[in-house]
Amino acid sequence: MKTSVSILITLMTFTSCFCAKGLPIKQTTNQVQEQNQKAIIDHSAWDKLLKTYVADNGDVDYKGFKNNAVALNKYINYLASQVPTEQWSKQEQLAYFINVYNANTIKLIIDHYPTKSIKDIKNPWLKNRIKIGEKEFSLSGIENGILRKMNEPRIHFAINCASVSCPKLLNTAYTADNVDALMEQATKAFIQNTDKNKISENRIQLSKIFQWYKGDFKDSGSLIDYVNQYTTIKINPDAKVDYLEYDWNLNEQN
Repeated sequence: MKTSVSILITLMTFTSCFCAKGLPIKQTTNQVQEQNQKAIIDHSAWDKLLKTYVADNGDVDYKGFKNNAVALNKYINYLASQVPTEQWSKQEQLAYFINVYNANTIKLIIDHYPTKSIKDIKNPWLKNRIKIGEKEFSLSGIENGILRKMNEPRIHFAINCASVSCPKLLNTAYTADNVDALMEQATKAFIQNTDKNKISENRIQLSKIFQWYKGDFKDSGSLIDYVNQYTTIKINPDAKVDYLEYDWNLNEQN
């Protein structure tokens, strides 16, 4: 998969549809990238927080985040005031909604900290806790009602559910300039992580993310075709596919 930000749009139709409570969402008929435009949103405050409280392996210092909740809430309130418009590029929207999801997941955990698992919180994904303009959203609404509608399966490896089996939370904020490269990096790192996926030529044991969202990877052909783009071992087309148990324990720094 090419990741250059200068890649030209080919063999695609680029449209905007109004969904997800009236927010405009950029969609493509194929997995392609739009040329970058000037950044609209400043994610530097989030980047600073991530670099302070997230380790390189993705483990999170939730105590540190809780002690600096003022800075986190200030960034989340800033995001809430920045309502996407049709003029935003696809990259700008992807970076914005990925950061909205991840920052609000951290907020959810520290608002209920200490906790052993996000699943110990009542309705962690379905309760409306996120504001964008005058609208309220749940984490599920951001993921399923917005990000998944953008026809970009790599978002599944960019958003983090605060759990051990999740793709790791990067300690770099997504921006319009880096979102494509970081999603590619996150996808490759997750698929090649032997704790999250076990790959061999004739049998693969995958994260349940691939089971839950199997249809999101169909544009590449089969699920094996998609995974093969990121593996060092070539998986046979008729390889046996199983799914690993998901560890919902908190991805907390020791």
